[in-house]
Amino acid sequence: MPRSSWILIGSILGSGAVFVEGTVTTVALPAIAADFHLGIAGLQWVMNGYLLTLSALILLGGSLGDRFSRRRVFAIGLLGFAVASLGCAIAPNVTLLVVARILQGISGALVVPNSLALLETAFTGEARGAAIGRWAAWSAVSTALGPLVGGWLIGAASWRFVFVCVAPFALAAVVAVNVGATACDDPGRESARVDYLGATLATLGLAGLVGALIAGPDSGFNRPGVLMAGVGGIVLLAAFIFVERHVRHPLLPLDVFRSRQFSGVNGTTLVIYAAINGVFLFLMLQLQNVLGYSPVAAGASLLPIFGLMLLLSPLAGRIAERRGPRLPMVTGCLIAGLGSFLFMRVRPGASYLTTALPAAIVFGLGLACFVAPLTSVALGALDESLAGLASGVNNAVARLAGLLATAAIPLAIGLGGVRELQADQLAVGFARTTIICAVLCVVGAGVAALTIGNTIGSRDES
Repeated sequence: MPRSSWILIGSILGSGAVFVEGTVTTVALPAIAADFHLGIAGLQWVMNGYLLTLSALILLGGSLGDRFSRRRVFAIGLLGFAVASLGCAIAPNVTLLVVARILQGISGALVVPNSLALLETAFTGEARGAAIGRWAAWSAVSTALGPLVGGWLIGAASWRFVFVCVAPFALAAVVAVNVGATACDDPGRESARVDYLGATLATLGLAGLVGALIAGPDSGFNRPGVLMAGVGGIVLLAAFIFVERHVRHPLLPLDVFRSRQFSGVNGTTLVIYAAINGVFLFLMLQLQNVLGYSPVAAGASLLPIFGLMLLLSPLAGRIAERRGPRLPMVTGCLIAGLGSFLFMRVRPGASYLTTALPAAIVFGLGLACFVAPLTSVALGALDESLAGLASGVNNAVARLAGLLATAAIPLAIGLGGVRELQADQLAVGFARTTIICAVLCVVGAGVAALTIGNTIGSRDES
C-alpha cells in the first residue's frame, strides 16, 4: 500500500475519533446524569469542558503543526486523546470526568486542524481532491453511526464504554501516520511563530464567561465569584482582540473579517450550529428521560438526519457551484428551522413515526442543503493561500457555537441551575428549545441572504 494511503487512513481514523466523541457523548448524557446524580448544570460542565478547550485551541493546534511538524503534533494529540478518553471511562466522579473532558478537548484541538493539513502535504493535484473527498465521506459515516453505536454500548454495558471505544481508533491513527511518515515529511517551519498569549486569553476568557452562565442560575449572578468570572471573561476576550490587533504573528488575523462573505459565513455558522447543538442535546434528553427511549433507540432516531446529509450534501455542493451558494444556504436554514419547530410535537405519548421521524426528515433536509455550500464558502471566501486559516476559523466557530448553546440555552428555557432532571420540566424546556433553535435558523437565513454572494470564491471586501 502506498505510504500516502496510510496517511489518509490515519487522518480519517484520527479526526473520526474526535468527531464521533462529540455525538456519542450527547447520547450518553442521561446515563451519566443518572450515575452521578447530575442536573442540567452538571451535564453542561461535562459537555462544555470538552467544547471549551476544543473551540478555543483549534487555531493554536494548527499553528503548532505549522511550527513543529503536522504529523508530530497530530500524533501527540491522538495519544493525549486516547489517554484522556480512558480517563473519562474510569472517572469515579463528575469532577474528574470534567477534567478528563477538558484534556480531551485540548488533545482534539491538536488533531482536528492537522488532519486535513496532512492530506495537503501527502497528496497533490487530483489525488489531493480525491483524498479530501474520501476524508469527508468517512467523516460523515462516522458521525452518522456514532449515536447508534454509542446507544448500543450504553444499553449493553455502560456509558463508560462510549469513551473506551474511541481510544483504539486514536492509537491506530498514530500507527498509520507513522507508517506513512515519509509521505508527509514536514519538519515544520522555523519561521512560523505561535501566538501563545492569544490562545491563553481566548481560553481563559471563554472559560470565565461560560462558567458564569452555568453557575449563575444556581448560585446567583450577583455572587462575587460568578460576577468576577463573567466580567473577567469579557475583559480577557477584549484583551484577546487587542492583542490580536497588535501582535506580529496573531493567532487570528482580524483583518480577514473585512471580507463580508467570510464574516457572513462564520456568522451563519455560529447561529446555525448553535441551533443544531441545541436540538441534538435536548432531543436526547427528551427521548430518554421523558419518553422512555432506550439509548440505542434514541441514537437511532438521528439516523434519518445524518443519512440525508450523507446522501444529499454532494448534490447541494454541486448546485452551489453551478447556481451560487446563497440560495441553498438560505433555503436550507429555513427548512432546518421548520424541522426544529416540528420537533415540538415530540412529547409524551407521541408516536415516533408521526412526530419525531417527520421532524428529523425535514431537519435533515435543511442541514443537507446548507452544510456543503457553507463549507465551500468558508474555504473560498479568502485567498487560496489562507485556506488553512479559513478552515480553522470556521471549525473553531462551529465548536464555539456548541459551547455557547450548551451554556446559554438551558438558561433561556428556565432550566439553568436545575439539579435534578424532572420529566415535566424537561418536556417544557424541550418545547421552548425547539422554538429558540427555529428562530436561530431563521436568523441564520437572514445573515446568509445579506452577506453571501452568488459565487463560492467571492472576495468582496465591502
